[in-house]
Amino acid sequence: MNLHTLQPAQGAVHKSKRLGRGEASGKGGTATKGNKGGQSRAGYSSKRGHEGGQMPIQRRMPKRGFKSLNRVEYQVFNIGQLDQLVEKFSLTDFSVESLYMNGLINKTAKVKILGHGELKAKVTAKVNAISEKAKQLIESAGGTVELI
Repeated sequence: MNLHTLQPAQGAVHKSKRLGRGEASGKGGTATKGNKGGQSRAGYSSKRGHEGGQMPIQRRMPKRGFKSLNRVEYQVFNIGQLDQLVEKFSLTDFSVESLYMNGLINKTAKVKILGHGELKAKVTAKVNAISEKAKQLIESAGGTVELI
């Protein structure tokens, strides 16, 4: 076998269609693109969401509500969860740093405590936000609350 005798397998290479090269080719004239219109012309590209003149779905559907640009997203913990976490991780200082060190929140997360449940342990809470009920429950259990 020599390099000059190498060729592809039988049927692997196809002749390309020569579009728009005269009527005798069978693909002359409109070059299989139909008659007139944007799709028959060079440089055509359809716009995203275009439905051929039909009203697009993003315009047919109603718009509802809005998203506030100033919304603050908190990682929420209830007082009942707080009690479980104190038992599980033996926390006395319930702060953003201690929660991050134990893998319970992200580094950038803001923490809020809500007042559902009961608290038995004495806890020092250093969080971003807290509800009034949760603050009362922590202070009645002998703990302290500090807002960051």
